[in-house]
Amino acid sequence: MTDIKLTQYSHGAGCGCKISPAVLDSMLHSDLPKANYPNLLVGNESKDDAAVYDLGDGTCIVSTTDFFMPIVDDAFTFGAIASVNAISDVYAMGGEPFMAIAILGWPINKIAPEVAKQVLEGSRKVCAEAGIPLAGGHSIDCPEPVFGLAVSGKLKRENLKRNDTAREGSLLYLTKPIGIGITTTAQKKGIVQESHLKKAVDTMLTLNKVGADFGKLNYVSAMTDVTGFGLLGHLTEVCEGSNLSAEIEFDRIPKFDFLQDYLQQKSTPGGTQRNWDSYGNKISALTDTQRMILADPQTSGGLLVCVDATHQQEFEVFAKSKGLELTSFGRLVKKADKAVIVK
Repeated sequence: MTDIKLTQYSHGAGCGCKISPAVLDSMLHSDLPKANYPNLLVGNESKDDAAVYDLGDGTCIVSTTDFFMPIVDDAFTFGAIASVNAISDVYAMGGEPFMAIAILGWPINKIAPEVAKQVLEGSRKVCAEAGIPLAGGHSIDCPEPVFGLAVSGKLKRENLKRNDTAREGSLLYLTKPIGIGITTTAQKKGIVQESHLKKAVDTMLTLNKVGADFGKLNYVSAMTDVTGFGLLGHLTEVCEGSNLSAEIEFDRIPKFDFLQDYLQQKSTPGGTQRNWDSYGNKISALTDTQRMILADPQTSGGLLVCVDATHQQEFEVFAKSKGLELTSFGRLVKKADKAVIVK
C-alpha cells in the first residue's frame, strides 16, 4: 500500500483538473427563464467562490463544493489537501465553516479500499483542525481517484466578502505564494527536489482561516481565493465584476523562488495554456516566464484580498498579528483596455 503513487492514476492533478474559464462560461449559460430568489445573495452570476443565502435574520449560510484528482502521491496528504482547498471557499467569503460532507470517487479494481481510507483520514484531520465534523458523504466506483468536500458555513451579512465589490484604489494582497502547479507537475515528471515539494505541500495544507477574520474588516472591499484559474484568472474575475482594472508588479507577487529551474525543464501543467487561452486577451503583454507563473493553476492557494489604501498599515499590522507578513503587489484602478496590467 505504501508503494501506491496516486498521481499515476489520474490524467490531471488538483485544481489543474478544472475546466477552463471559457468552456465553463459556455456550460453555465442557460436559455431558461431566470428564477428569482431574493434571499440568494451570491449565485453563479459573479463567478464567486461559494453560494450565499440570507436566512433573513442577519445570518447567511455559505454553501460550496470542491473536488479533484490527486495532486500528490500520498493518500493521507491528498485527502488533507483536497479538504483544505474545499473549506477555503467558505473562508474566502469571510465565513466560518461548520460542517463538511465527503465526495469520493474510487477505482475499486485498481487501488485497494485501504488507500481510500487513508484519504478519508487525511480529510478528518483537516476538518478537526478547522473545528468542523466530517459528517457524512457519498462514494462511487470511478475510473480515477477523486476526492473533495461539500462544505457549509455561516457569516453575518455585513461580513460577507464577494469577488465583485472591490473599490478603485484598493491595494492587492496574496496570502500564499504561487507556483503550486509548476511544482506538482515537476513531481509527476520525477524531477522535483524534495525540499521544493515540501514547501508546496506545506502551503497547500495551510488553512485560510484568516479569511473569517478579514471578513470582519470593513476596509476589505473584496476577497477571493486563488485556485485553478491562476492568479490572473481570479484577479480578472475581481476586475470585471467590479468594473475596474488592476496594475500589478510581477517582482512583488509572492511566489516560490525555485520556479525558473522547473520552467526551463518544461514543467508546466496543461491547465496553464487552457487558462491563458481563456483570458490572455484581457492581460497586458507578458514574457513567457510571467505568463507561465501568473496563469499557473493553484491548488489550495491563498486569499486575494482587496484593501482600502488608507488602511494599508492597519491591515498589514492586523495580518502580522495572525502570523502573516503581507506586502501589497498592486492596486485596482479605473477600468482600462486590459483587465490586468503587469509591470
